[in-house]
Amino acid sequence: MKTRASYKRILKLMGNRFEFTVIADDEDMGQSAIDAAVAEVSRIEALLSTFKDNSQTNLINNHAGIKPVKVDTEMITLIQRSVKISAITQGAFDITYGSIDKSLWNFDVNMTSLPDFETALQSVSLINYQNVIIDTENSTVMLKHEGMRIGFGGIGKGYAADRAKQILQDLGIKSGIVNAAGDLITWGTQADDKNWTIGIADPDQRDRPFSALNISNMAIATSGNYEKYATINGKKYSHTIDPKTGLPVSGIKSVSILCPSAELADALATPVIVMGVQVGLDLINQLQQVACIIIDDQDRLYTSKNINVKH
Repeated sequence: MKTRASYKRILKLMGNRFEFTVIADDEDMGQSAIDAAVAEVSRIEALLSTFKDNSQTNLINNHAGIKPVKVDTEMITLIQRSVKISAITQGAFDITYGSIDKSLWNFDVNMTSLPDFETALQSVSLINYQNVIIDTENSTVMLKHEGMRIGFGGIGKGYAADRAKQILQDLGIKSGIVNAAGDLITWGTQADDKNWTIGIADPDQRDRPFSALNISNMAIATSGNYEKYATINGKKYSHTIDPKTGLPVSGIKSVSILCPSAELADALATPVIVMGVQVGLDLINQLQQVACIIIDDQDRLYTSKNINVKH
């Protein structure tokens, strides 16, 4: 009888740490499946990257305010799904955030004041998902105004994780994990047939989890502010910028979203930080098969209705 074993590979893709874990009957099967998944993520990176001159993202950005650009159907559908998430989060998620003036926000120790309200508003004046013109019949996308830019930083890793999972499943891998820099998706069970679980960090003691969640056949994405923030007049401001005001948000330390798709989990995690605890929870409670865990700046824990965290 064949024994199932776990094969793992870690590498840098899309500027992030990707980790592929597959349960397979033999090493050849496991490694060649991972090769195919890596190739798929690299393909998506070439399509979406703003660092590659000839990516379709840059073609769209370079013709902003000028003319529509013909792109692959895959790009059209990803943009359509992004726009849909913008609508349900009332613009807290927006792929046109690429136009924001980064020079306002360096989030280093030297940052001692916030930009004034007007400057901040000006910096986000071109952000508006409603100005992305999609023509499905001709497979074109156009950004209405010159200087507008789209970027897939908020959804691309999750999309790549979903696609990698699909490739692995198509190749007969019945269990595995794709972890795209903390946005992860799992399917099947571990080599010993146990469920995949994840530890939720204790906000007071970063190094120890206070709860384990069963995440088999689920995706989870976490957006957190404890890595990058500025303290101004004793108040912590996160590196997450509200696309409507151009100012950093405060109030939430981390948000974890659980749902069947890594793309959706990835795309919802940051807007919940922007929306704040109550509005964010209200949104998640209205969505089917989506749950969330929020830790606020006072280390209080909030969860959506459909989740039970023991601690």
